[in-house]
Amino acid sequence: MFWAFFPPILYTFGVGSFFAHLQGMGAGKFVAHLGIGYMIFRFVTVSLSEATTTYAGHANFILDGRTRLTDYILRVVAKALFYFVLAIPIMACALVISPDFQWIGLITLLPALALVVLNIAWMGAVVSVIGARLQDVYELIGSALMFSFLFTPILWTASSAPPDTLRGGIARANPLFHLVEIVRAPLLGEPIERLTYIYLVLFTLVGWLAAIFVYRRYARFVPMWI
Repeated sequence: MFWAFFPPILYTFGVGSFFAHLQGMGAGKFVAHLGIGYMIFRFVTVSLSEATTTYAGHANFILDGRTRLTDYILRVVAKALFYFVLAIPIMACALVISPDFQWIGLITLLPALALVVLNIAWMGAVVSVIGARLQDVYELIGSALMFSFLFTPILWTASSAPPDTLRGGIARANPLFHLVEIVRAPLLGEPIERLTYIYLVLFTLVGWLAAIFVYRRYARFVPMWI
């Protein structure tokens, strides 16, 4: 099982220490920032990447008609959540050595993670249907997610890109920016911008409406597409 722990250990303490040194910050201060950000980003991107191919990968079961399509989305999310939970002890170690760790931030942790899961679920439902129709969309989704890494505050901090600047505005158009901040900021005693609350409320509501529309309109065509 060590292979499951290796990526979060490498990114949190290896890459975290390296970039902390580059930015003139203490390693203990930065590893928690990077580690939590990386784990949330990984949780989202792994779920969406696998969702694009889940219907094609289970074509025989889908054509058999004995399971609902939503079951495959839940399976993808559950698998990604399992690996996220495995990394929690590593994140706990990073928080313990962080001088910025705020115990009170644990109160918001479960609601924030629930919000992340809710958004992963609707995004997964949408991209899974698109992936069934366009088999090569997996590459496009993967490239878009890799590109979004640059605009997510993982290797950099949100304070280094203020919202009233061009780069800050571009970064805040990225939903992963807000999904990471809503989880991490309370744990490290950082303020959550009002924009993040507004963005996530609208993103979640509009996203679920879009997912319901796409699923009801196009899910019946999935067996023909795969």
